[in-house]
Amino acid sequence: MPLPVNPALSATFAPPVMEARRWLTETVLPADKPLLNLSQAAPVQPPTAALRAAMARAIEQDPAIHLYSPVLGRPELRERLAARIGALYGGTVRADQVALTSGCNEAFCAAMAVLAAPGDQVILPTPWYFNHAMWLSMTGVQAVPLATDAGLMPDPDTCAALITPRTRAIVLVTPNNPGGVEYPPTLIAAFAALAERHGLALIVDETYRDFHTRDGAPHGLFQNPDWDGTLVHLYSFSKAYRLTGHRVGAIAAGPALLAEIEKFLDTVTICVSGPGQMAALWGLENLEDWLAGERAEILRRRTAMTVGFEGLDGWELLGCGAYFAYARHPFDAPSPEVAKRLLAEAGVLMLPGTMFRPDGDPAGPREMRIAYANADAAQIDVLMERLKGVR
Repeated sequence: MPLPVNPALSATFAPPVMEARRWLTETVLPADKPLLNLSQAAPVQPPTAALRAAMARAIEQDPAIHLYSPVLGRPELRERLAARIGALYGGTVRADQVALTSGCNEAFCAAMAVLAAPGDQVILPTPWYFNHAMWLSMTGVQAVPLATDAGLMPDPDTCAALITPRTRAIVLVTPNNPGGVEYPPTLIAAFAALAERHGLALIVDETYRDFHTRDGAPHGLFQNPDWDGTLVHLYSFSKAYRLTGHRVGAIAAGPALLAEIEKFLDTVTICVSGPGQMAALWGLENLEDWLAGERAEILRRRTAMTVGFEGLDGWELLGCGAYFAYARHPFDAPSPEVAKRLLAEAGVLMLPGTMFRPDGDPAGPREMRIAYANADAAQIDVLMERLKGVR
């Protein structure tokens, strides 16, 4: 007899990226079309040679790198990240308002563990990042979908109508996963004002901030001297410095909230890995110019995607930015079937829109997410040719 399972876990959908990987094992790919894997938003290249060398030296020569750090992170990294946030956004951020986490997913989970209890509600714009919806589901918190417009932008007035006495937070991801769109500063400010009026937390996940099309600050929330009364800011070093396997994320929030988050982190991972924290600090101190080059390359790929879609009959590009393009497909079949067909006929792996929307949302079966950050302009051209060949 199988062991009993927490019903909240068993009711939560399986990890979508793992499902897509299973398709790879079940599908015979076309012999003349090498796989274009556009399913996951993670760098596949290792960190720079200079960063790898610095990590190797630290692992060999710094005994402290192998020990527990403080739960909220090494003081020098918290101080450096606080200074970086303050300089970028034109505000004041202190080290005691910053904590390190084992990836940005853990940052979200930690924040939600503190802010929302079973039976509470959190508002997520759709299409949503599936891991956010998964965590809320498995902890008994209701994810309340906030429909977005034709350009995948959420509306504060529509959001206001969804707020109930059980609402605890509003979540924004910008640049967006899966949609790729960037929320304008005025829109983010309107959501912050809405959250403040209702005594809610505004979670702003900026995992892909470093690949924003705008120069300078993506928003002005940190310029409010009382920003930490409403804003909970999430960030990831994984995308910036190719540290996905080292799991380094961050939260900026009020010290009282971080004191509660410390309890969660101490129980789950205790601390971020020593090499990961060392690498994040080294990146902040040494890789600013390199990261600017990475951003420029991602923006070139974004341009290749938008230009490619202009010549792609039947497909409609709904959003494109940072690592993602989000599109409406032209086929008379639901998107999971389309995804499997594209894999079998064109050697292209992308994720169906049903993975990014609640069950029953009629938009999901018509949509596809394309994670293009690991495809250069030439490969994006190949993608467009292959899509043209599938009728």
